[in-house]
Amino acid sequence: MRATTAASVIALTLMLASSTKGQTTERFEVASVRISPPGSTAKPSWSDTGGTTFTATNVPLKILVQMAYEVDEKQISHEGLLGSEQYNVVARPEGGGALTSERLKPMLMALLADRFGLVTHRETRTVSGYALVKGKERPKLRASESSRAGQAATFRGRIVGRATEMVVLASMLGRPLGAPVVDKTGIKGTYDFELNFAPVESPDSSLPSIFTAIKEQLGLKLESQKVPLQMLVIDNCQRVPTEN
Repeated sequence: MRATTAASVIALTLMLASSTKGQTTERFEVASVRISPPGSTAKPSWSDTGGTTFTATNVPLKILVQMAYEVDEKQISHEGLLGSEQYNVVARPEGGGALTSERLKPMLMALLADRFGLVTHRETRTVSGYALVKGKERPKLRASESSRAGQAATFRGRIVGRATEMVVLASMLGRPLGAPVVDKTGIKGTYDFELNFAPVESPDSSLPSIFTAIKEQLGLKLESQKVPLQMLVIDNCQRVPTEN
């Protein structure tokens, strides 16, 4: 079981990004969903994919929605409908078998609809953000030789990518910047990279700012722009789940 971090939330939502079009929606055969006991101080945590059971402890609805709908926290518009309560979830799929990332996303969506009455729609809004573009010099990117699916993670002051496309890098830059980033580099293919920068909350760090690091380490740059952002709008949500 993993504790919640920016890296783990992003990594999981990236893993869940596989398309499920044309597939019959699976549901959990058995699912226990309860509000966490009052006074619980444990950090939110959830099971890794690949097991036969999905478990989550002290997890807010917002994180479950992020997992199910492949969105960042800033892409969720809920007007307080998701609340601040935390939940404990134990769920097993119909027919058993491993809970791969491809299976988990639609099953979580069905669980949220069934137990919380979650109703959503998507819309695109224009917001202040950044465009990731080429710098004046040649990009300092190393083409990946890996045949595996891309992997990327963001940590405090560091972003690491293996066989990663520029659109994924742009998306991950949004976390430390606190604003959406769109890829306008025009660079195709996958790359291995490591970006090290001073966290915003550490102004005395010896590392460069994220803007300087992108320029010096990757040969790219960020431009402030109005950018489109796809939002997940919560239309309805009952914060007390239906009976198990």
